[in-house]
Amino acid sequence: MSRGHCILSHGFESGPDATKVTALAEVAQRLGFSCERPDYTDLDARHDISRVGDVPQRLQRLIELAGAAAVRGPVVLAGSSLGAYISAIASLQVPTQALFLMVPPTTMGPMPALDAARVPISVVHAWHDELIPAGDVIAWAQQRSASLLMVDDGHRLAAHVEASAQAFEQLLRGL
Repeated sequence: MSRGHCILSHGFESGPDATKVTALAEVAQRLGFSCERPDYTDLDARHDISRVGDVPQRLQRLIELAGAAAVRGPVVLAGSSLGAYISAIASLQVPTQALFLMVPPTTMGPMPALDAARVPISVVHAWHDELIPAGDVIAWAQQRSASLLMVDDGHRLAAHVEASAQAFEQLLRGL
């Protein structure tokens, strides 16, 4: 019997087999959660729509997957960068048990500013993120009383995959 379902959304120009979402999937499965890693690469390639692809369709794909999963039981949304952004926004439209956001953009061009359902939120962000200012994410997390792990890294969190997986484990164990 599954404790819930985790949907793990990769970042822009990454993929469902990316290092971070793979590490999160391993944690989720070990703790008794089912999980899926949607593939958004077709939408990320839509440079004719924006420099970060078709973000509205990416969001819609996640909402549809999460909505279907929520009918079966509790859903945890997690993601990195653009995947974190759509996870947070989707939580406003789909019943979500918790959110795990790695290097979340607080703004996304013409899309709404980052917002999220009032659920347990855990954020991992990098002090030296070259794309998303640390101060913006700290302020966003503080407004929501989110758990926040700041690490000495850049946007890819390459040196903190294990620390991110441990933070995800802590969130899931707390549910």
